Amino acid sequence: MVQRSELKQQAKDSLRGRWRQAILLNFLPTLIDIIVILFLAIPIILFITNHVNDTILTQKATNFGSGGSSGGGIISGIVNALFMSGISWTYLDVLRGCKTKIKPFKDAFRGFEGVFIGGIILLALLTTIFISLWGLLLIIPGIVKFYSYSQTYFIYYDKVTKTGKKLKVLDTITMSRRLMDGHKWQLFMLDLSFIGWHILAIVTLGIGYLWLNPYIAATKAAFYEALPKNGMIDY
Repeated sequence: MVQRSELKQQAKDSLRGRWRQAILLNFLPTLIDIIVILFLAIPIILFITNHVNDTILTQKATNFGSGGSSGGGIISGIVNALFMSGISWTYLDVLRGCKTKIKPFKDAFRGFEGVFIGGIILLALLTTIFISLWGLLLIIPGIVKFYSYSQTYFIYYDKVTKTGKKLKVLDTITMSRRLMDGHKWQLFMLDLSFIGWHILAIVTLGIGYLWLNPYIAATKAAFYEALPKNGMIDY
């Protein structure tokens, strides 16, 4: 397996001369993330600026957090999956040399295309359910399954584009689990290596993610490309 430094260098090389396009590609989902962060912060700000013993406001804030978080979380997760799948596929194509120019406001919506959208929604729902169920046991099993299912969108994309056939969602998840066997720790450490950059991005109130998100997504694409397939995925 390729070293982390090599994966990051491949990502930088693929982004060289394309940073402006890459930033625009990630602009819409990043903007949505910033709006969500600010929107969720409103109840906290209101709570702090008012009296702590204001039981009515406290109850409203509590209801907001408990009533809207579950349904809103699922919807936002699906929307995020639709955006990030298309964005990740774009970086994969650039890395492979199949694509030389990023079309930001078109490529960002690739996951919404008719041939992909149904599969992406089902993948987002099922992986969320499976990871949540494993997480009910202990935190660690949930994290392990998160990394086991991490390659599902790449696999689904390759299957559809290279064979013209839609892969069954459960088969896609199984392939990801098999593909990540023995490589989950490597991806976890790769994620861990970005912590410093995440801190800097948060300090800038999320603005830094306009640069960080393309870097991470391109690195994840390089990780998928470097995974030894060993004939497990028959394209």
